[in-house]
Amino acid sequence: MRSAAVAAGLVGALALTGCGGGGGSKAGSSASPAASAGSTASSGGSASGGVTSSSDKLQGSWITTSKGKIVALIVTGKRAGVFVTGGTVCSGTAGKEAGMEMIHLTCTDGSKDRATGMVDSADKSTLKVTWSGKLGQEAYNRAEGGKLPSGLPKTVKR
Repeated sequence: MRSAAVAAGLVGALALTGCGGGGGSKAGSSASPAASAGSTASSGGSASGGVTSSSDKLQGSWITTSKGKIVALIVTGKRAGVFVTGGTVCSGTAGKEAGMEMIHLTCTDGSKDRATGMVDSADKSTLKVTWSGKLGQEAYNRAEGGKLPSGLPKTVKR
C-alpha cells in the first residue's frame, strides 16, 4: 500500500515537470520543467554550472533509492530536476561541459548532497553519477512512461 502511494507521488512529480511522457522524450523535445524548477544563477553559478549543450544520453526520467527514499532525476534538454520522497526538490542543468557530462543543481531545502554530479556512465537503462558531496556514486534506472522501473523494492522501510 505504501509503495503505491510513493509511486503515485512520483508519477505526479513526473507529470508536473512535463517529463513523464512515454517513449518520445528525446533531446529535440520542446517540453521544459515547471517554472519553479528554474536555475538560480545568483547562488554563485552552481546551478547553471558550465553546461554548454545537452546530452542525448542523459535525457529522460531516472529513478533510484537512497536511504529508504525514492529519488527521481529528470533531464529535459539542458534542464534537470531531482525529486526525493520526503520533500527535497532540486533544479538546475545537465549536459556537456569541458568534455564531460555534468549535473549542477540547487535544492530548495539547501541540501548540497546532489549539488554537483559527474556522469560516470549512461546507456539506455542505467545512469551512474558521482556526486561531489557525501553521497558518492548513485546508480539510476530509466523510468519509462512515468512508471517505476523493475528491480526497486516493493516497500519502503523506515
